[in-house]
Amino acid sequence: MNARKITIWIVCVLLLLGLTGCGKAADVDMRPGGTMTDDYISKEEISTDADNASSLPENRKLIQTVNMDVETENLDTVLAQLDSRIAELGGYIENSHIQNGSAYSGRRYRTASITIRIPAQHLDAFIDRVADISNIVSSQKTVEDVTLSYIATESRMKALQTEEARLLELLARAETLEDLLTVETRLTDVRTELEQVTSALRVFDNQVDYATIRLSIDEVKEFTEVTEPETVWQRISAGFMESLKGVGSFLEDLFVFLVVSVPYLVLIAVIPVGIVLIIRLSGRKKRKMQRQEQEQKKNP
Repeated sequence: MNARKITIWIVCVLLLLGLTGCGKAADVDMRPGGTMTDDYISKEEISTDADNASSLPENRKLIQTVNMDVETENLDTVLAQLDSRIAELGGYIENSHIQNGSAYSGRRYRTASITIRIPAQHLDAFIDRVADISNIVSSQKTVEDVTLSYIATESRMKALQTEEARLLELLARAETLEDLLTVETRLTDVRTELEQVTSALRVFDNQVDYATIRLSIDEVKEFTEVTEPETVWQRISAGFMESLKGVGSFLEDLFVFLVVSVPYLVLIAVIPVGIVLIIRLSGRKKRKMQRQEQEQKKNP
């Protein structure tokens, strides 16, 4: 009796295990051929993208930007040396603006504003070269970490590429005109967004691979002292000497301006004198005519 009960229990357990296995198989093989549904694939892809976003790679995406103000006694020489160094490091000039200074200035002659793109791995070498050929007044470096944005954009691009491939398969199997138009409309939208995302990735790559240096160059007669005085009296003395230099430069510039402007000053002086002479001649002529009229009246 006990043996029969044990046998019945064993049979029941085996039947339950078999039904459970069939149910699991049915959950996976929901379409002919044993492939998973699109919903299941989408969930798997989303999970993978989330894992990639949470665990950042070792090679981070960093955008480096440097702003520098420098001085030189010869702008042409510095520009030539910069062009040579940029070519050596594989960089390029994004834009350049050179402005001629005032002809009357005794301290500052010309200025140049240049935006330079240098491979990120050669940024320090380029900054060292700038320090060798000019006097650095100020320098500021910023680093922006865009790793998360890059990963999100890259994941979006891969998702759009996968969707594009599926839409092309559906387009090949479309049987009705309505299905054909629906798939083509969605395919156009996907390709438009894919182009935008791909372009954004290219911009990221360019900004990461090439550091940006905004260089402002002043051509000067005397370099600016970068070191700060330590004591109060040293600061007062330095400020007083700087004021004297400023007054001397002002007087020098004023003298140059007056000498250069002599023709204009002469012209300005001649015009009032000419007006006065014309007025006097007119007055004399008028008085002469009046005397002649009076004489004619006396001697008709």
